[in-house]
Amino acid sequence: MSLLSLSFASPWLLLVLAGAPLLYLLLRVTPPPPQRVAFPPLKLILDLKKPDATPARTPLWLLLLRMALAAAVVLAMAGPMLTPPGVAALKKGPLLLLVDDGWTAASDWTLRMDGAESRLQAAIRDGRAAAVLAFSEPPAEGLTAQDAAGALSRLRALKPKAFLPARAPALGAIAAFLKAHPAAEIVWVTDGLDDADGASFAARLAALAPEAEILRDPRGVRVIASADNGVATLEAHLLRSAAPSKTSLPSAGRVRALDAKGASLGDADFDFGNGLATKASFDLPVQLRNEIARLEILGAHSAGAVLLLDAGSRRRRVGLVAGEMGEQPLLSSLHYLRDALSPFADLREAKPGAADPIGQLLDEGVDVLILADVNAAAPAVRKRLDAFLASGGTLLRFAGPHLAAARGDDLFPTRLRRSGRTLGGAMSWERPKPLAPFDQSSPFFGLSPPHEVTVSRQVLAEPEEGLPAKTWARLADGTPLVTAERRGPGTLVLFHVTADPSWSNLPMSGLFVDMLKRIVDRAGYVARTSGPGAETQAFLAPLKILDGFGVAGAPPASVKPLPAKGVSIPSADHPAGLYGPAAAPRALNAFNRNMKLTPLDFSGLKLRLVDLSGPRPVDLRPPLLILAFVLALADALAMIWLGGRWRRQVGPAKAGPAIAGLALLLALAPPPAKAEVHSPRDIQAALTTSLAYVVTGDPRVDRISRQGLYSLSQTLAERTSFVPGQPQAIDPAHDELAFYPLLYWPVAPDRPQPTPEVARRIEAYMKQGGLVLFDTRDAGMQVPGGPPTPAHVWLQNFLKNIDLPPLEPAPANHVVYRTFYILDNFAGRTENGPTYIEALPPEREKENRPALASDGVSPIIVASNDLAAAWAGDPAGEGLYPLTPGGARQREMALRGGVNIVMYTLTGNYKADQVHVRELLERLSR
Repeated sequence: MSLLSLSFASPWLLLVLAGAPLLYLLLRVTPPPPQRVAFPPLKLILDLKKPDATPARTPLWLLLLRMALAAAVVLAMAGPMLTPPGVAALKKGPLLLLVDDGWTAASDWTLRMDGAESRLQAAIRDGRAAAVLAFSEPPAEGLTAQDAAGALSRLRALKPKAFLPARAPALGAIAAFLKAHPAAEIVWVTDGLDDADGASFAARLAALAPEAEILRDPRGVRVIASADNGVATLEAHLLRSAAPSKTSLPSAGRVRALDAKGASLGDADFDFGNGLATKASFDLPVQLRNEIARLEILGAHSAGAVLLLDAGSRRRRVGLVAGEMGEQPLLSSLHYLRDALSPFADLREAKPGAADPIGQLLDEGVDVLILADVNAAAPAVRKRLDAFLASGGTLLRFAGPHLAAARGDDLFPTRLRRSGRTLGGAMSWERPKPLAPFDQSSPFFGLSPPHEVTVSRQVLAEPEEGLPAKTWARLADGTPLVTAERRGPGTLVLFHVTADPSWSNLPMSGLFVDMLKRIVDRAGYVARTSGPGAETQAFLAPLKILDGFGVAGAPPASVKPLPAKGVSIPSADHPAGLYGPAAAPRALNAFNRNMKLTPLDFSGLKLRLVDLSGPRPVDLRPPLLILAFVLALADALAMIWLGGRWRRQVGPAKAGPAIAGLALLLALAPPPAKAEVHSPRDIQAALTTSLAYVVTGDPRVDRISRQGLYSLSQTLAERTSFVPGQPQAIDPAHDELAFYPLLYWPVAPDRPQPTPEVARRIEAYMKQGGLVLFDTRDAGMQVPGGPPTPAHVWLQNFLKNIDLPPLEPAPANHVVYRTFYILDNFAGRTENGPTYIEALPPEREKENRPALASDGVSPIIVASNDLAAAWAGDPAGEGLYPLTPGGARQREMALRGGVNIVMYTLTGNYKADQVHVRELLERLSR
């Protein structure tokens, strides 16, 4: 049966305890301090006593107390360590500490370092040499045993890396170390995963050192493997390495989505249950999903728990235009294009009967425009398409009968022969031609053309200089199938076959889907690169690099440029992070969907396994020092008692009641005050000023509020010095309101009235300086002189329970119209509705005004023009909802009004003098 073992860091200090008898004799002959007795001078003559008096010796109990104090100090200085069974050293030779320092060790790095440090501390106490080998930095010239204290400093300098280092290169150094030190102790602090060479390394380590010790954490790791930006949601795919058990990590958690500036865009919950894989779905508008630059598992603190998203993960708008709309769906080009593109793109089609379908789609801001057998010879159409390419768009064209016979249309990557080649014609094949393998320079490189995909008809390209460089795909006989050319920042691509099966069975194959996806994914990246041929750069410079904990920072000098092709797994030269131009970086993630989390199997190896979550060595110095402090305090109190001060001040008759009173006070003392615990969102809100909106319970109204405040926050960050955080959804019945300077409350008349408690919380919020912007959204329904609208009635009933100041229509010279822009009203989806604000009373009445916010700011604004719907816009700046009467200027004025309201809320009435500038100028002129 193994027992606890006790060791000391400085055992030589225990020799001081050998002098305990001498200490006993010294303390024994030392008397307590003399007593001081106050008496009148006559007392000396009348009651003079002559017996000889000798000083009393130190009491035995005080002697033992002081000896215990000295022993506690000596033991603490000796550094005692209580080691549990199974943690003691296997051998007494030098210690070789092997450390897995990839990102898989980051989530429990502190636990790993504590376990490794305890082994080095034991080596220091035993006076043994030690060496530390981190697999990310294999020694070039072998390992050298050094003082264990120096090895401890080396260990504390290690940090996890954003890649998985190979272990095999360190085997040579380990074998050489064991040859030089046969009695060496080997301790491997492992992540417990089979990272490519884990199983083979463990087997070879067991052959070199059968008695090696393995320190592992059985809880495992959690990672984000990939993310799919679908039609309605963005799904993050998560994996974990350890099966559910008592020691595994919690199965439930949360994933957060962040934009490029680090602002939170939303959270999604996940639960592994009893499985090893799960999903987290973000139900956000496509415009917000396209802004996501980073997904991270909250609390994981690992590069593997972070997924960086680049332009390739954005869901792009693709416009479809066909030359003819077939009555049979299976004969229509659009049918095959829809099926191929819908999983990864938002498709846009012109309205039936549209006079200018191409112009309509370009006005909607598509990223890729696909023309299936469409003639682009018309001057107006050609002008729009040239402008689309000049703005960075991708134009994808498919051949067909109309395009082959068209004249005047030369918008192609290469010159075409108008007489196409067909099966059985004059320029024909004897049989349909298959596809040739894709060249390494082609965007389709890596795809495998199926043998059953053939072409029976095509539009031929004229032989010309540079045609091979423009060819992305070719047939087995070498004729081009797909050609492309850069047109400024845009890309022009031509499939020399139709988008339906009439010329080829390619549209019916999975290869067609993969080819279109490569083109669409490439569109976002190429459109944002600058300079001719930027998309063909061979290397991408490091932009931001992750450390092992998933924190992004400036790239170290050791990081090398990333090859544009062929690298999907990070390494020491290319750790996880962002590479390439800032406008369109390429993401290299620590974990991807092609990697696996495979636990290492140690069952067949004669190695000692120790779980890091199990018992660990206990340092006895802190409790010994606390004991020494308590004994020193007791000794001080004893000296006060023996010196007579306590008896003179309190007296024997009062000592008992004083002690009893002190005990009673200690018993009745209130418990220690506990800090109020806030949610992570409240903590973030306290650190970052954000706008907030009240959740009504109507999904459509709440979605518009979120979109509107998000666009307004972006506008504030672009035009002012105020950079707000992510807008927050607030439930006034439960959430803390004090963190938010402005609450936007869209009135939903079909929702029930809030409780009186909510009214009291809103009233307190107003009196503490907050501003509530109520938006009845009913300007289009108001009839002059008619009955109040349902939204107006709902708001009146709610405000009856709140002590409000009198309201009036905001005058044209009110400071709220002058805080940033000079405005006349607050426009929204409509622009004729009134805006009510606190009426400004005479000066003599200002002292008793109810619900007055600081700096003369009205605590309430009541609008009616549906402000959030007018603020809401996509990343391109286009509005998401139609306006009345409409136009870009109305939306711009709505955003300016929102900026003014926020500036009015934050800055108060500091611009009030601007309203009276005319009077001030007249006063100065006198």
